[in-house]
Amino acid sequence: MEIDLDLPGTDKTPAVRLKQNEGVLEIIGCSIPENADRFFSPIQDRVERYSATPHARTSITIQLSYFNSSSSKYLLDLLKRLDDLHASGRSQVVLFWQFTNGDLDMKEAGEDYRSLVEFPVKLKEVDV
Repeated sequence: MEIDLDLPGTDKTPAVRLKQNEGVLEIIGCSIPENADRFFSPIQDRVERYSATPHARTSITIQLSYFNSSSSKYLLDLLKRLDDLHASGRSQVVLFWQFTNGDLDMKEAGEDYRSLVEFPVKLKEVDV
């Protein structure tokens, strides 16, 4: 069953890329979907399937310019699933939380997520 995912970004949804053979999950863009459940459910499903046969190292990159409260809940759900994977010892998980130079709200969001998971979260300021 196909696990890889490559969703192009839109004005309201981020680009999402999951590559099982590389152990890579990327979520990049803006996340204000009109129906967060419809947008995130297929991603959660793929991450769940990925967790069954993960790469030895799982690298997550999240670089969002903005996300709404419903996206926040789904991002946490995804990170909790990956936290369980990390805790199982089957994959070393690391999150690279990237935020635009000077965007203190997004930096703080990354710090908040870091406090809620056990795997390493690396905050990185980037120029866009």
